[in-house]
This record gives sequence, C-alpha cells and structure tokens, in this order.
Amino acid sequence: MARVRTGKLAVSLKLLTVAMLTACFALTACDQQQSDAAVQKLKEFFNAVKPDALLLKDMTPGVTTEAQIRDQMGKPETERTFTDGSKRFEYPRGPQGLNTYMVDIDRDGKLQAITQVLTAANFGKIRLGMSEDEVRRLLGKPGQIAVFPLKPETVWSWKWREGGVTEEGIFNVHFDQYQKVYTTSRSDVIRGR
Repeated sequence: MARVRTGKLAVSLKLLTVAMLTACFALTACDQQQSDAAVQKLKEFFNAVKPDALLLKDMTPGVTTEAQIRDQMGKPETERTFTDGSKRFEYPRGPQGLNTYMVDIDRDGKLQAITQVLTAANFGKIRLGMSEDEVRRLLGKPGQIAVFPLKPETVWSWKWREGGVTEEGIFNVHFDQYQKVYTTSRSDVIRGR
C-alpha cells in the first residue's frame, strides 16, 4: 500500500515538474510584468490541484510560519483574523474534492493546527437556526449551491468521504428564506452523468 502511494506521489511530482518547466519556457517571450503575473496564476493553479500529501507536507505546528503556509498551500479561499490576533485560513479542495482544511495560525504567525472539517462529527454540529456564515465557518465553502425559489430554499452541499458501502457521499444543509438552517440531509454521489 505504501509503495503504491509513493509511486503515485512520484508520478504526480514528475508531471508537476514537467508542467512547470513547460510553462517557464512559454513565459520567456513575455515581458517581466506579464511573466510575473503568469507565474503567479500558474502557481495558484498548481496549488489548487496539488495532491493533499504535497499540500500538507512538512507542515509542523509551532514551527511552520504563515509565509511558509501561503507559499506551500497558496492563497486561502477565506481568511479570518480574530481579536486575539490569531488567524484561520480555509482551503476547500472541491468542488469534487473530499476535504476542506482549516489552518489555524497563532498570534505569533506560527501554525497551530490543520483540521479536515468534512467529517461526521463536524456535520453533527449543524443546528437548526444557524446562519449561513456560521455554517461556512464550520464546514468551509460548499462544493455546490442550489437555489429553489418556489420552495423557497437554498441547499449547500459538500462531497465527503463517509466510508461504508459507497465510500463517498454528499452532505446537504438546507436554508430557509431567512438564510437559517431548517434541516440537513444526505445524498448519494451519482456517477456517469
């Protein structure tokens, strides 16, 4: 099992290296400003598709700095700063990914913790009457949002690794017309459509 993962990681690294070299050669014809912007976009793209093993590699609580987190993980989807100076970065791996990472940074700018929040335990914290912002702070950016104006209802959905027979499932949070949670549900991942 470990050899298969290591092999996949090596292949991913080789593909990533080839893509980066190709992009660098293509950028030689651009002026410096265009080149810098293109490199930044390319870096953001690779961070978005980087395997989780590379995304989280060598992240050490109490040692890794905020700058190192940003360099390795890229720009967070959401960044929250709290009154004590600590921060929380949100890194959703969706819409088809199965993980969303919350990265906590202490007030000294050091990594405190990385938490994968798409779990049954976290879904169990959703309560009737919670606001959209409260749900977003707990689960991160949904992979899909569906609006049903005639009902009226908005449904946020996250694909996640639930285990069991189907391995993957979809957790849904249903909001009423006042943007408050009124129920949750579970859906199957439908393949081949």
